[in-house]
Amino acid sequence: MYLSDPMESVIVPVYNAESTLRRCADSILEQSYPDLELILVDDGTKDDCPRIMAEYAAKDARIRQVHKANGGLSSARNAG
Repeated sequence: MYLSDPMESVIVPVYNAESTLRRCADSILEQSYPDLELILVDDGTKDDCPRIMAEYAAKDARIRQVHKANGGLSSARNAG
């Protein structure tokens, strides 16, 4: 029995990063690996990141969003 390659998940903690979030997401989504999932974790950001995340998720089914209260980098990674 042949098993396909496992899906790779890329977890990106997001906190007040609206100036770089699009560039980050675009870079990940442009990778040649075919079975990729991008998990964007909003760690209680106070800028426009949740709207940007929703915009990207609406355009690409490989994107998952997680929204949580601010808990720091490790907490955001664990939530992802």
